[in-house]
This record gives sequence, C-alpha cells and structure tokens, in this order.
Amino acid sequence: MANFREFNFKEYIYQALDEINFKEPTEVQARLIPTILKGKSVVGQSQTGSGKTHTFLLPIFQNLNAQKDEVQAVITTPSRELAYQIYEAAKQLAKFSPENIWIQNYVGGTDKQRQIEKLKSHQPQLVIGTPGRILDLVRENALDIHNAHYLVVDEADMTLDLGFLKETDAIASTLPKDLQMLVFSATIPEKLRPFLRKYMYNPVIEVVANKHVISPTIDNWLVSTKGRDRNKLIYDLLTMGEPYLALVFANTKERADELTNYLRSQGLKVAKVHGGIQPRQRKRIMREIQNLDYQFVVATDLAARGIDIEGVSHVINDDIPEDLEFFVHRVGRTGRNGMKGTAITLYEPSEEKLIDELESMGVHFVPKAVKNGEIVDSYDRNRREKRQTRKESMDPKLRGFVKKEKKKRKPGYKKKIKRAIKRDEQQKRRIARRQARKMK
Repeated sequence: MANFREFNFKEYIYQALDEINFKEPTEVQARLIPTILKGKSVVGQSQTGSGKTHTFLLPIFQNLNAQKDEVQAVITTPSRELAYQIYEAAKQLAKFSPENIWIQNYVGGTDKQRQIEKLKSHQPQLVIGTPGRILDLVRENALDIHNAHYLVVDEADMTLDLGFLKETDAIASTLPKDLQMLVFSATIPEKLRPFLRKYMYNPVIEVVANKHVISPTIDNWLVSTKGRDRNKLIYDLLTMGEPYLALVFANTKERADELTNYLRSQGLKVAKVHGGIQPRQRKRIMREIQNLDYQFVVATDLAARGIDIEGVSHVINDDIPEDLEFFVHRVGRTGRNGMKGTAITLYEPSEEKLIDELESMGVHFVPKAVKNGEIVDSYDRNRREKRQTRKESMDPKLRGFVKKEKKKRKPGYKKKIKRAIKRDEQQKRRIARRQARKMK
C-alpha cells in the first residue's frame, strides 16, 4: 500500500491526514483498514506506536452518518490518558468534516450528572471513554448505544489486567447482534480469548510483529549504577546537553515521589504522573505536558502506555520494569515517526539476569558510563564470558602445549604456538578430506 489514497476515503479525511503529515499507512493500517472497510470484525495484535488508533478511526469516520443523531460507534480504552488521546485524534479528523460530527469522551473523575443532563437533549455519534463510565451512563438510561454498529476495544490486554473486562463485556452485550467489533492489543492473553469468542464470529486476526523490538531510530544505552548514587546519576543524565523532553520511568508510586522530590530539590521543574494522583489533577498535568510546560516527567508504568507526547527525546529507566514487556512500551515513547531518540536503562549488578532476558527478547544495548560530566563508551558486561569462550574453542590437546611454552618464555615462543596451531588445523583438514573421499 503506497499511500492513503488507495483506501478511497472521503475527501475531508485526506485534508485531516495532510494536516498531521500522514503520507503512507503503517503496516497495521495497510493490513487492517481494507478489512474493516469491508465490514469484518478484526483482532489486531501490534505494539504501541504502530498506528493502530487511526487504523480504527479512519474507517469509522468513513462510514459515520452525520445526519443520524444517534451513537454509531463506541470506543473503550482502559485509561483516561488513552481516552483523551483518542478523543483528540478523533476531533482532529472531525474538524475537517463539512457536516458537524458530535464526539464525546466519557471517563471516570469527570462530572457524571452534567453528562447525563447533556445526553437528555443530544446523543453523540461517536463515544470514546473508559468502560466503567460508559457503562454507568448506559445503566442510567442516559447514553443509548443499542444501535451502534462499531465497538472498538483498544488495549484489550491492559483492559484485562486492570480489571475492566467485566464492564466491557456488559457494554458489548447491549449492542446489536450484527456488531462489527475491532479489538486491538499488544498481546492476546489466554484469559481474553473467551470474551473474544463470545462476541466475534470468525474474526480476521492480524499479528503485526515489530521488525525491530526497539526502533532503529533509538540509541539504547545501558548504564551500571555500581558505586553511584542513583538519584544523582539521573540528575546528571537529565542535565547533560539539552533534552527536548525527557521521561523518567520508576517502578512504584513511592519511588516516583522520591525521585520527583529529589529532582525538584535540585532546581528542576518536574511533572509527576502516576495512579496515586487525583484524576482531575492528572488530567491538568497531562495537558501541561502536552503543551510542553515541562521538560522533565517522572512516571510509572500506568503512564507508559498512556503517554503519547510528540517529541520525547529521552527515556530513562530508573529501574528495569518487573514485567519485561513494559520495557518495550517505555522505550517506545521516544524515537517515533522517524525522529531520533535516546533510551537509558540503569541497572545494578544483581539485575544481570534481567538484562540477559531482555537481550534474549531481541533488545540490543550499548554499554555506557558517566565520567567527568560526560557519557562515554563502557565495557561489554559479557567480556569475561566471551574471552572464556574463545579460550574454550582451542583444541584440548594444544592447551597443555600452550601453557608449557608460555612457562618457558623463551624467545620466539609465540611463533612456536602459532605454528603448532596451524599444523593441527592442517592435519584436521587432511583427515576430513580423506574421510570425504572414502564416503564417495
């Protein structure tokens, strides 16, 4: 698929895509948009940053009827931050429509009574929100979704993890039998499958594997904290050069609080985002981050899949996440849309096994160290093992000879060793040739 024109969208959709400089569809868009336009239910398995939001929004806008004053599509997502991001993307498309399209975002922590009053006079055509609030409005008989054609379940695995699948199931059960369901998820856990089977008959399943676990536009560095004060090290990393916007990920709310307090005490203006912050305050902070009022943000994994900010130049992992899948989500906040980014992961010697696991997943690290206020190349963690491997590859018969010659330390002992190794190799080749002739 060379460009979006091949999808034959309405003209206003192309105007909207031009404004955000979307020229070519991503792989998930190229593979799933034609299927969705044909009216089929789909399960799209792809990572954060693969372009899945527009994969479902574009076909929905293509088929929305602005003349119908009723809910035509429901989009659920497990976090308020993700809901706001989808809402903003939908508004950007809608503003180019020649006819008004009414979109509403319903999430927890907002004025439910006010939403109920508004719904008495007008039903939105597109509903976006968290499962709990959408279901509340349906049960209050305020939001009428029984004619909706589309149900999008975004970040389905996260919906399951956060305990919102029951509410999502209840929403799906109120929708028409000929429902077109679009499910997007980074992974498809076994516990999610009964829900999918319940509402989806023979869906098209597309698994879009990341060609690179970490985008090639990201410099992925590994820094040891051995003998270093971790807080001071993070401060040093943040103040070297001029990061456009740096995200620091902590494993717990307590650690995020501690690190934020330290960085603020050093004079940095730092935003903090985690689940312990009140919804309204979190919404305000997210808006300020979007407006680039902050250069530094400390967040927990709740926000790893909820923050989608243009121009994140640096990601720092204060610690390796307990769920290694989150590592990719964290690092994927930078180096997006072809822009360069830097990800720095701090680790202790006791975490070597976790680093090994990440490397076995296909994550490649470049070892670095901080010296005299600069980031410099460091040694490979596995250098001893590699040196050992090279030694072990020597023929056992030659090992004793090499040791003996080294002990003698007579002039020309290195040449002697080389000649012995060469003779051994030649002999092995001759034996191999003889055996090959016999087999003929």
